[in-house]
Amino acid sequence: MVQNVDVAQFPPVQDRVSFHRTELSVILALYGRMVAAGLWRDYGISMLRDVAVFSVFRHTAEHPVYRIEKRPKLAAKQQLYCVIGMDGRILKRGQDLNTVLRVLERKLIRAV
Repeated sequence: MVQNVDVAQFPPVQDRVSFHRTELSVILALYGRMVAAGLWRDYGISMLRDVAVFSVFRHTAEHPVYRIEKRPKLAAKQQLYCVIGMDGRILKRGQDLNTVLRVLERKLIRAV
């Protein structure tokens, strides 16, 4: 069944925030290690007007375990990247993506 979608509800591509190829390669490298360790199983990417979100899931039908967000408008005040836990707490903020993702690397070291 095909549904009619109102295209006006989605911002134009040039107005959306997205992850750059180098950012995605860093995130997907971490994702691959976590999948190999059996901790993560699925992911989703959202590109909105003011934020790009990489969500990580343990199971497909769950809420995301972690969200990696990129908010360019907050780069000067609250940093560009942040990792948010399932409960909504901000685990780490920073300007460097590798530094921010280290909070998740520690969880991999504990699990293995």
